[in-house]
Amino acid sequence: MSKSERRHVPVLSQQVLEYLAVRPGGTYLDCTLGLAGHASQVARQLGAKGRLIGLDRDPEALKLAGERLEALGSELGEAMPQVTLVGEAFSRVSEFVEAGTMDGLLADFGVSSMQLDQPERGFSFQADGPLDMRQDTRQSVTAEQVVNEMDERDLANLIYEYGEERRSWRIARAIVRARPIATTGQLARVVAGCVPTIKGERIHPATRTFQALRIHVNRELDEIGRLLEAAPKLLRPGGRIVVISFHSLEDRIAKDAMKAGVAQGFWTLLTRKPVVAREEEILENPRARSAKLRAAEMNSREQEKVVQAREKSRRGRDAGGQSRDRRSWEIR
Repeated sequence: MSKSERRHVPVLSQQVLEYLAVRPGGTYLDCTLGLAGHASQVARQLGAKGRLIGLDRDPEALKLAGERLEALGSELGEAMPQVTLVGEAFSRVSEFVEAGTMDGLLADFGVSSMQLDQPERGFSFQADGPLDMRQDTRQSVTAEQVVNEMDERDLANLIYEYGEERRSWRIARAIVRARPIATTGQLARVVAGCVPTIKGERIHPATRTFQALRIHVNRELDEIGRLLEAAPKLLRPGGRIVVISFHSLEDRIAKDAMKAGVAQGFWTLLTRKPVVAREEEILENPRARSAKLRAAEMNSREQEKVVQAREKSRRGRDAGGQSRDRRSWEIR
């Protein structure tokens, strides 16, 4: 068992509980179960009449989470809620959860500490390992295949789009020239050898390239988009969604989805700007430094109709040339 497995610290844990506002006896969905850090905290508040559903497409994470929740059940006894674990991607959540039945939905995006700490998973260059990066080890495409088989132009575009890396062409060219590349250490050396460290930047030169490959291999942004599209159909009126992102691409999708939901009348925002970790949490858990939490509450059908009517009226005023006060709709 790795160090991260022994001492798993979920990010923004107090804020998650605050914004989920767990109702005893309710039904809650953790779409990114991981090592069940957040799920365990939710389970403690649900009670025997509650239900917790956890999804994770990583078979190893699902197994470890099941063991942790089983141990929690031994501790809580009759106060333990019903637990259902599903080993699938959260984009497929609608296949396993009945519409309009959830009191809360949580998603903690990105790669887990457990995955980063296992060299054989290929997510990190801190220790040498195979270029894998699959969150679902049952899928066929690996980062090694992408690095060694993708066209240089497509590889450069991938690194630029998903890694937000301005030097993507130089990196892609160096990768193609260095082929075949089989390990994380080899790839990190190739990238570091062709682009210098930017002055004042704390990250390794290969960090953005690794992020881009991981996002591509696991279709992460598409997964997030599909989950956020499904979420309003799953929640009851008054139900809440809480999402945690770790880079700007994830956060932008969450922000835009919630903004659209507000305009359509089915969300009420609980966070006008993202909630970030306090300094003491960052010192305890450095991964929390880049975490951003956003939350919203599902409106009732009556509230939705009021908001839709207000938005229709506003559009009519805008069409007539009247100015719009944007402040009440601003999401940062």
